[in-house]
Amino acid sequence: MRVAIVHYWLVSMRGGEKVIEALCDMYPDADIFTLVYDPEKISDKIRRHRIIPSFLQRIPGAVANYQSMLPLMPFALESLDLRDYDLIISSESGPAKGIIPPPHAVHVCYCHSPMRYIWDHYHIYRSTAGIAARMMMPVLAPILRSWDASSSLRVDRFVVNSHHVGERVRKYYRRSASVVPPPVSVDDFALTADLGDFYLCAGQIVPYKRIDLAVRAFTEMGRNLVVIGDGAKGDVSALKRLAGPTVRFLGRTSFQDLKLNLARCRALVFPGEEDFGIVPVEAMASGRPVIAFGRGGALETVVHGHTGLLFHEQSVEALIDAVHQFEESAQLFRPDAIRAHASQFGTQNFQTSMRKIIDEELEAKRSGLPAAAGFQSLSRPYSGEMAVPLH
Repeated sequence: MRVAIVHYWLVSMRGGEKVIEALCDMYPDADIFTLVYDPEKISDKIRRHRIIPSFLQRIPGAVANYQSMLPLMPFALESLDLRDYDLIISSESGPAKGIIPPPHAVHVCYCHSPMRYIWDHYHIYRSTAGIAARMMMPVLAPILRSWDASSSLRVDRFVVNSHHVGERVRKYYRRSASVVPPPVSVDDFALTADLGDFYLCAGQIVPYKRIDLAVRAFTEMGRNLVVIGDGAKGDVSALKRLAGPTVRFLGRTSFQDLKLNLARCRALVFPGEEDFGIVPVEAMASGRPVIAFGRGGALETVVHGHTGLLFHEQSVEALIDAVHQFEESAQLFRPDAIRAHASQFGTQNFQTSMRKIIDEELEAKRSGLPAAAGFQSLSRPYSGEMAVPLH
């Protein structure tokens, strides 16, 4: 059986690329197709595979400015030749599922999210874009939405990283999906008795993550906050202008420093709405509680009162109240119980669940039976199954 893995772009090592690494372990002989590829930014595990980029790779500057290539991406994906493959696993967010699979192949799509910038986050992205992009988006977005929805018909089985994303797949593609949380390397994190007197925010600095709420809240409270991560120069500068003397910015750190800060913080502060959110699971794998905005993926990973606290309004006041509530009950959060909860999101669980789903689809193809999780009528409620228990 020839296996192809399709990923939107290989230009960094973030959550999506960790999924690719786990799939590489499952299918060590698989070929990897992608829109653009920067070998210096990718792990050795991925580089060991044969990697085939699209024609965008040959456009000068495309690797560094791949996001500006969005209008060409449908053409680039459809130009990838997958005629000889029996199993195609697409890793979708960017896009990736829009390849043309041969009739005999099984196509399983692991969907991190439908493209946010043309669907539910369209108005957010447009309001923060430059003048040229703001003018072009109303012209291009309807075309891309039409292509994105129609290309969902090329997928035999959707798998999503959370019920939150499953609702988007149902809304925009009218498809049901299985839920398999992404792989988190929980064994890379450990407990420590050497706790510090600081809270932590970690992740890419972009507006929708709402790190500004944490900066404002901890400046107002006079509590120590450490911010790890980088982003556009303007976004980082804006946050630093908001910050008081108790807020420190460490920028991008090594993985070792990130692990140390996750293990030593009083709690991770997670004020944004994420599709899943790997950093909270990494914090819990370190035995530390999470104070998170109660929407999106956090609802599926953080257990209120057991592994952290959820606040339900994205405001400075709500976050301050949550921190005060946490400090009043901090002794109730047991590091060993928090880490035990995080263990269910390990890589082995992801691989076991994905292999079961893929084997079901391959068997259905061989026997000519209908797919286990296929099309969905407009009146039918979302029926995504949980491949692993969350709580």
